[in-house]
Amino acid sequence: MDFITITEQAFKQITVLKSNYSSNVHLRIGVKQGGCSGMSYSMNFENIENLKDTDEQLSLDDFSVVCDAKSLLYLYGLSLDFSNELIGGGFQFFNPNASQTCGCGKSFSG
Repeated sequence: MDFITITEQAFKQITVLKSNYSSNVHLRIGVKQGGCSGMSYSMNFENIENLKDTDEQLSLDDFSVVCDAKSLLYLYGLSLDFSNELIGGGFQFFNPNASQTCGCGKSFSG
């Protein structure tokens, strides 16, 4: 099983965002302290050279997704979706490890 599932809508949006980078980058997904519920999700593009030996990597057609070992404890089984809705749109995280999520859907507690 892959550590994360990415829907077709999210895959398309990530591909569009990745096209803004001229260098070879991967998508790093992680968690950090903060947010309404104690922990918040982080996503950013990062140069391939910054990949660490301890990172979990999921290779997809046009890019790879990486996650550090500490974040993986909270994110394993995550489903990433994307919505074009004006209210509540954007990337949406469905995390089976979250015991509580906030109303904005961008933070959780584990």
